[in-house]
Amino acid sequence: MNNCVGHTLPQQALFRPSVVERHNTACQRSSGNILCTVPSASKAEDVPSLKPFLSSRFLGKTPYAGKGNPLKKNLRTVTMSPQALLAADPASELARKFKLDTNSELEVTICKPTSESPMQIDFQVTNVSGSLVLHWGVILQTRREWSLPSHYPEGTKVYKNQALRTPFTKVGSTCSLRLEIDDPEIEIVEFLILDEAENKWYKHNGQNFQVHLLKQGYQNQHVSVSGNPNIIVPEDLVQIQAFLRWERKGRQTYTPDQEKEEYEAARMELIEEISRGMPVEELRSKLTEKPEVKSGSREEKTHRVQSHKGGISDDLVQIQAFIRWEKAGKPNYPPEKQLMEFEEARKELQLEFDKGTSLAELREKIMKGDISTKVLKQLKVEKYFSNKRIQRKERDIMEILNKKVAETLDEKSSQIVTPTVLELLAKSIHEQDGESVLHQKIYKLDNKNLLVLVTKPFERTKVYLATDQSEPLILHWGLSRKSREWMVPPTSSIPPGSVLLEESCETPFTKGLMVDQYYQAIQIEIDGGDYAGIPFVLRSDDKWIKNSGLDFYIELDDRSIRKAPGDGSGIAKSLLDKIADLETEAQKSFMHRFSIAADLTEQARGSGHLGLVGILVWMRFMAMRQLIWNKNYNVKPREISKAQDRLTDLLQDIYKDSPQYREILRMIMATVGRGGEGDVGQRIRDEILVIQRNNDCKGGMMEEWHQKLHNNTSPDDVVICQALIDYVKSDFDISVYWDSLNKNGITKERLLSYDRAIHSEPSFRRDQKEGLLRDLGNYMRTLKAVHSGADLESAIATCMGYKSERQGFMVGVQINPIGGLPSGFPGLMKFILKHVEDKNVEPLIEGLLEARVELRPLLLSSHERLKDLIFLDIALDSTVRTAVERGYEELSNAEPEKLIYLIMLLLENLALSTDDNEDLIYCLKGWKHSMEMCKQKDDQWALFAKSFLDRTRLALSSKAEYYHQILQPSAEYLGSLLDVDAGAVSIFTEEIIRAGSAASLSALLQRLDPLLRKVAHLGSWQVISPVEVAGYVEIVDELLAVQNKSYTQSTILVAKHVRGEEEIPDGTVAVLTPDMPDVLSHVSVRARNSKVCFATCFDDNILDEFRRNAGKLFHLKPTSDDIVYSEIEKTEPEDVGPVQAGDEQSLPSVTLVRKHFSGKYTISAEEFTNEMVGAKSRNISFLKGKVPSWVGIPTSVALPFGVFEEVLSNDINKEIASQLQSLKEKLAIGEFNALLDIRKMILQLASPIELVQELKGKMQASGMPWPGDEGEDRWELAWMAIKRVWASKWNERAYFSTRKVKLDHDYLCMAVLVQEIISADYAFVIHTTNPSSGDSSEIYAEVVKGLGETLVGAYPGRALSFVCNKNNLNSPKVLGFPSKPIGLFIKRSIIFRSDSNGEDLEGYAGAGLYDSVPMDEEEKVVLDYVADPLIMDKNFRNSLLSSIARAGYAIEELYGSPQDIEGVVKDGKIFVVQTRPQM
Repeated sequence: MNNCVGHTLPQQALFRPSVVERHNTACQRSSGNILCTVPSASKAEDVPSLKPFLSSRFLGKTPYAGKGNPLKKNLRTVTMSPQALLAADPASELARKFKLDTNSELEVTICKPTSESPMQIDFQVTNVSGSLVLHWGVILQTRREWSLPSHYPEGTKVYKNQALRTPFTKVGSTCSLRLEIDDPEIEIVEFLILDEAENKWYKHNGQNFQVHLLKQGYQNQHVSVSGNPNIIVPEDLVQIQAFLRWERKGRQTYTPDQEKEEYEAARMELIEEISRGMPVEELRSKLTEKPEVKSGSREEKTHRVQSHKGGISDDLVQIQAFIRWEKAGKPNYPPEKQLMEFEEARKELQLEFDKGTSLAELREKIMKGDISTKVLKQLKVEKYFSNKRIQRKERDIMEILNKKVAETLDEKSSQIVTPTVLELLAKSIHEQDGESVLHQKIYKLDNKNLLVLVTKPFERTKVYLATDQSEPLILHWGLSRKSREWMVPPTSSIPPGSVLLEESCETPFTKGLMVDQYYQAIQIEIDGGDYAGIPFVLRSDDKWIKNSGLDFYIELDDRSIRKAPGDGSGIAKSLLDKIADLETEAQKSFMHRFSIAADLTEQARGSGHLGLVGILVWMRFMAMRQLIWNKNYNVKPREISKAQDRLTDLLQDIYKDSPQYREILRMIMATVGRGGEGDVGQRIRDEILVIQRNNDCKGGMMEEWHQKLHNNTSPDDVVICQALIDYVKSDFDISVYWDSLNKNGITKERLLSYDRAIHSEPSFRRDQKEGLLRDLGNYMRTLKAVHSGADLESAIATCMGYKSERQGFMVGVQINPIGGLPSGFPGLMKFILKHVEDKNVEPLIEGLLEARVELRPLLLSSHERLKDLIFLDIALDSTVRTAVERGYEELSNAEPEKLIYLIMLLLENLALSTDDNEDLIYCLKGWKHSMEMCKQKDDQWALFAKSFLDRTRLALSSKAEYYHQILQPSAEYLGSLLDVDAGAVSIFTEEIIRAGSAASLSALLQRLDPLLRKVAHLGSWQVISPVEVAGYVEIVDELLAVQNKSYTQSTILVAKHVRGEEEIPDGTVAVLTPDMPDVLSHVSVRARNSKVCFATCFDDNILDEFRRNAGKLFHLKPTSDDIVYSEIEKTEPEDVGPVQAGDEQSLPSVTLVRKHFSGKYTISAEEFTNEMVGAKSRNISFLKGKVPSWVGIPTSVALPFGVFEEVLSNDINKEIASQLQSLKEKLAIGEFNALLDIRKMILQLASPIELVQELKGKMQASGMPWPGDEGEDRWELAWMAIKRVWASKWNERAYFSTRKVKLDHDYLCMAVLVQEIISADYAFVIHTTNPSSGDSSEIYAEVVKGLGETLVGAYPGRALSFVCNKNNLNSPKVLGFPSKPIGLFIKRSIIFRSDSNGEDLEGYAGAGLYDSVPMDEEEKVVLDYVADPLIMDKNFRNSLLSSIARAGYAIEELYGSPQDIEGVVKDGKIFVVQTRPQM
């Protein structure tokens, strides 16, 4: 008989739960001999009372709650066992199956030894594609580590003398292997499985597999690979063992499946112990043994534990337990867990005691500082060590709404500035050499300037030097290939009049005149030579002119050259120039820099937002260590803090008076720091002496630091102090000192660069440790009080008040508490300080936000100590960000609800720091509602939350773009003037964004997005135009930037930004983007009409894969909601043949018939014909009276074809017509910049009196209001709107589109459809055949709040989208909720719509290329969807969407073909404003 019987039961059969029942009889125990295990857990000697394990989910906390001790109850375990696990043959052993991955399964079968054969272990893996190897070893009874057996199968290789690798034999998709074990000393076979081709390891729950060979004599050897159903383990013991496993693994947050696995793993460990012969009661004693406690004794109290026999006293145990609790992040401990923690603390102390540490030494070691007092305070306030939450007050979130918007004006627009001769010269060179300008810098020459400008047109480097100095100058110069090198220039580079010297050249400046201003200049041209730069000095007679004592140097390597600054637009140029002029003085010390900044504050304020941005950029460059902090100047710390105090006082005054600048002012103040109160600056100087005296450390590094502090203290001193504290804490590990310095930006070179350099490393004695930690900690408070604007502890102390009671530190200092603080605010500050380092960050963030909201009314007031309140708010804001970043690791397996809650907290924090936060507030309201929907298990909660995730991303993107717009130009301009590192300038704005909570919020959104898409069944793609294509991958930043390009081969564009109104370039076969243009946007329609694959990808990993494969050939095969993509290794050229722009066969040719003036300037709807107006007007006329009565059609008149040409030919416009003809001739020869000039010229047309009279008559006859009745200025608005429609014929997008199809642009005529605007509640677009799937039985539509321009124009965000089956128009299905942040609304007005003869032609869809212009400007409104019945009222939504679908169906029935329909909803009534055939 075969000794091996395969166990083929499914794995889930081994995970059936056991049922625990109360019973008065003891559990019976039977032994078995087959079990599967991972390495056994370590034992636990003492376990408290527990409720059934996993009765609730972990969620990061202990899973045990409630009262009572289940160990004291009489339990009977009723085991539900798999059937037929054991064979009848006692010589055979069973096996277990393991899931290796989704498809593959491992089965291990053991055959006991017989007289003829040794023990055999069979391994079989099914459903594998590659070749597998068993990586294995054995553990002997006498040696508890991996060993190599003396015998192993043929083909086995020894791996690094540490393991064996035996290949499996593969037949089909099954791999098998047999091991024979003939050594009686082998106790365990341990193994992993390796797929060598994939370099993939298979493990068991992250650990090695083990086969235990249990000894009872070799011939009766027992083995274990799978759970024996005949061994019964009481459930209470399984609970305890599972808890201990959870503790050992760091109290992880488990999913329900992981909880289940952990529970069963605990059971298997206990089965192993029982199968080794341990009785159940002995096992119980081992797990639950506790010392006896006398009834009623003090030790029974919950915050005390019984003294250990070794003599460890209870007070020491309490302190050790407190230390453990703090290290764990102050988690919430229930009473049971509290008792366990006490016992764990006792064990730790006992271990130290057993090693020989005396009780006195133990006491001295752990009872440092005020730890004992902290423990007593904790136990006095709370019975257990727990982390309770503050109770946030109920508030209307609208209370924190801000609408303060700073108007950003170019300095040039507010004042007329006469350009200098050097500015004019630079502008001339820019125009001459264009985009090739690489580098531009101005150097100060006393009271004159030197311009250096480098260009590289046609690969030839040109260097221009010019000065406004009147005295004759000589340029003494050379070339270099490396630093400090001087080389004679080649003769080809020497300007006329030069004199060659031994290692250099001298060239005289040549005088010139520009706009009545004199200058001197030199031009040097360098062709090749691989030169790195030009060193030079200037000579005026016998006087040498240098750059602050050094040679000037011009970078020529374009890899290191910064981008030349712009023309001064978007910056406070005069202020930045002045800062650059004063930088040499500012470099002397922080006192000088802060004093100069204070002096410039008024000028900055006068320059508005951009002026304050200039101060921020300068201070940030300082904080980034890009500017010199101290240069040959000795200044007292109190002088620095006094200057700092003056600057921050001035910033506080602007904060009071100019609320629109508060966001920028907060950034400046956070960069500068608080300044001194109570002579805090001088204390920096005095207290370092106290540290040296108290701790006997007067020489070496401490003395060098002392000298540096006396000479010029700086924010670096905070870093140095922290590095010293870290060094002392690490028991004087010098590598910790350097690591701490380096991670905060201080290198050895920087220490040596100080005027009073720090050469030495710290060196202390061990007996100095306690005193140094105490005194350095106290000193840190003083340093942060001056230098750290965002330090929480010092900010709270300043606001709450303090009086120094520490010897030698803060002597005589008493800061009074701020008056008028909210009730309970001091307690809130104590809560924050107590929990500021907790690992469980939610309670801390709640406290921080509660404090910020409580502070807000005071921050909006003119409080006498407003500055201190601002610094406190800055510190609270900063702490929110650091807390969230610290809590990231807890979010790896977080449920969506937890992520949403944290997103809400961070969004609130960002809103509190933002001047214009209306969009953020409405996002926050949406998240709050999505959380409520989630709790109510609404089946659309994830779809709703996804819309607000998209909107929040748009808000963050908009904020980042705003920062870049206002900050980056100033950073680039000032950075160029001050020679700041180009890399630091390039990431200036990015680093500011990263330093705020917006970056943390973005990271949380990134984590939540895939979870929401999974719940909402959205997938990774939204396919807008499903076309199967092949092409070469091309990466672009914006589709707009390449829309006029022609690709010569089939191209898949991966575009970071797609706005919605772009054209698709020739040769493009697909556009993939992370952006979310509407399905019915212009670019979406273009893609479908042109048979271009177009899709939004929500998965960054997929997009990154395409980016990595730029230039490679890919195949895309879309479905309705996915794209299958693959790289094409080889293809014939014709498969993806190049697109030839000039090939007339490749592009359609469209013919237009020129339209002529009919003699009428205006016609009514009854006169709309093919010869008079376009399809847009004719379709509206056709619908009138034919659609159902509940569908409204607006009244219309039109300016027919030919009116524009007639107006242009009128004598009053004769001069304009002449200039327009000249511009059109330029356009014909390829001068495309003439398009803008043509549009400007058209806007100057005057209106013939006949046009005005006819238009007025037709509008009034049709019942439309005449704009002129409200005043002449109203008619002028209408006339300007008409001209803008005509001018849109020459917009770039339309012009190049006609060129692509060889349409004669002169034959394109523009009628103007005139309609009264319906002041819409909602606007919609309908496609009566689903454009994404092509399903003609399904209507697809999109709806927006307000006017439809946000839907058809390039407005960010998505509309509400839905589909509706034509057979069931009462049941629309929402596909996505809206994320558009802006709605457009307008009062009663007139709209003038473009209606050309080039729209909806076969082979050319001109719809959407030309402008429709309302007479009045629309009002932009930030949308609150939580207040919108379309979003919040399901019945209203269903009714409205059904009505829209029915209107679309009715119009399609009228035309008998699919239609593209635009309309609006007003007071529940549907209006259709235009329809056209769906393309």
